[in-house]
Amino acid sequence: MAEVELETTAKGLINYFNSDEEYITLELFNQREIIHLRDVKGLIWLDYRLLLGTLAYVLAYAGVSLFWRRKRYWRQLAWGVVGGGGITLALMLALGLGIRLNFDPLFTQFHFIFFANELWMLDPTQDYLIMLFPRGFWYDAAIFCASITAGLAVILGGVAGAHLKRTS
Repeated sequence: MAEVELETTAKGLINYFNSDEEYITLELFNQREIIHLRDVKGLIWLDYRLLLGTLAYVLAYAGVSLFWRRKRYWRQLAWGVVGGGGITLALMLALGLGIRLNFDPLFTQFHFIFFANELWMLDPTQDYLIMLFPRGFWYDAAIFCASITAGLAVILGGVAGAHLKRTS
């Protein structure tokens, strides 16, 4: 593909995932790819809603607790953040190790769990979706996401731990 076509496709994918359109309208993709992209978009939007709901819950819980309990609650909240950060870090380290040692079965299992059809089984010699996003892309993306999540767990846990040390 020419550079211009790649840019058009990238912009089209970004616009599609951020739109209300049920199906992508890029002519590059065949029917299997179009339906799979619809399924992927559903997962992305589910993720957005879960993240927003979790953020709202955490902020409401922390805000109400800090408002009613004030200073007494800071240490308890900090211990919760340290514990949650530790659990998250352990899970991301396990996931990262699994990705490094056995990515392909994990990636396949992910698809079996999250997709109700087999439209994700694409042919790398014919389907542009898998040509644009080959195995290496998904491997790197999985490592990146696990690393960012682990890093945030370390930062939040470290801040909470520093608060605990300072106030002890």
